[in-house]
Amino acid sequence: MAQDKLVDAEILGEEALELKVEKIDAFKLKQLELEHELKLKELEMKEMEKRKEDELKLKQAELEMKERLEMDKKEKEDVFKLKELEMKLKELEMKERLEMEKMKIEMVKEESNTKVQPKSEYFDAAKNIRLVPRFCEKTVDKYFPQFEKIAHNLNWPKPYWTTMLQSVFEGKAAEIYSALPSEKSSDYDTVKQEVLKAYELVPEAYRQKFRSYKKV
Repeated sequence: MAQDKLVDAEILGEEALELKVEKIDAFKLKQLELEHELKLKELEMKEMEKRKEDELKLKQAELEMKERLEMDKKEKEDVFKLKELEMKLKELEMKERLEMEKMKIEMVKEESNTKVQPKSEYFDAAKNIRLVPRFCEKTVDKYFPQFEKIAHNLNWPKPYWTTMLQSVFEGKAAEIYSALPSEKSSDYDTVKQEVLKAYELVPEAYRQKFRSYKKV
């Protein structure tokens, strides 16, 4: 009887041990299954992310291509517009040249129909003004003889002398010339006399100055 109990106990112990081992194996198996599922999900997530990245890259590439095509199109349009402008400018230049040629022809015709003043009688005052001696208020008495000498040597027509003078007058001389009426301002001798009088360089002015000194 006792032996039977011992045998039963041993059998039960072995069964319990086997059951425990089975439970441990089942737990490990479950754990492995869960880990496997987790890895699968991670792989799926990575695959999805990669797919999204690829889609995004594809969209970016499409956008870049579209932008490039639009830029190329715009560049072509700009080149076309530039060529159009160049053509218009050339047309305008051609028209201007033609107009200039017409004007030249008309001017030549007018010149041929009008009498040209003989070269010997023509006097270019503007060209000769730079040769007029500089006017200095401190040496007015010496200025007019110097001016007359140059005018005679260069054959300046006397009617132009006042024109030449007024270009260099300054101070009192300029004021006197401006104050003279037009008929007097064109007469050289009158202008000369009035300027000398202003600077008290005429005989009458000397006499008046002498009288004032005597009174003192």
